[in-house]
Amino acid sequence: MNTIKVVAAIIKKGNKILIAKRKTGEFKGKYEFPGGKIETGETCEQALIREIYEELEASIIIEKYFMNVYYKYTDYILDMKCYICTLKNNQIKLNDHFEIKWITLNEQNIDWIPADIKIIEQLKEQGL
Repeated sequence: MNTIKVVAAIIKKGNKILIAKRKTGEFKGKYEFPGGKIETGETCEQALIREIYEELEASIIIEKYFMNVYYKYTDYILDMKCYICTLKNNQIKLNDHFEIKWITLNEQNIDWIPADIKIIEQLKEQGL
């Protein structure tokens, strides 16, 4: 089974985190932590900075590595490295998403992409 290596940004502002609703693809209409595939020759951090700029036209500061998620979908395994980040400024333009939300960790009824549920659970457990 093919393994896809990706990165995701947990973008924090105060006590809120940014989530984004997918515009296309298998998980259209579901919420995720933004990010994407690591290209050949890139570090995880380089890929994350590039992906966030491509998806949101936003510049981020990567504060620290948070966790790794391995999630087995029907056709592939997702290997996702997740980082705590902040925005350099508040400029965001949606290129790959319908909308974004700033949520607190106790928000309910969010239709998550399956692998991202592990991230929100770990964030709650650690109280970040």
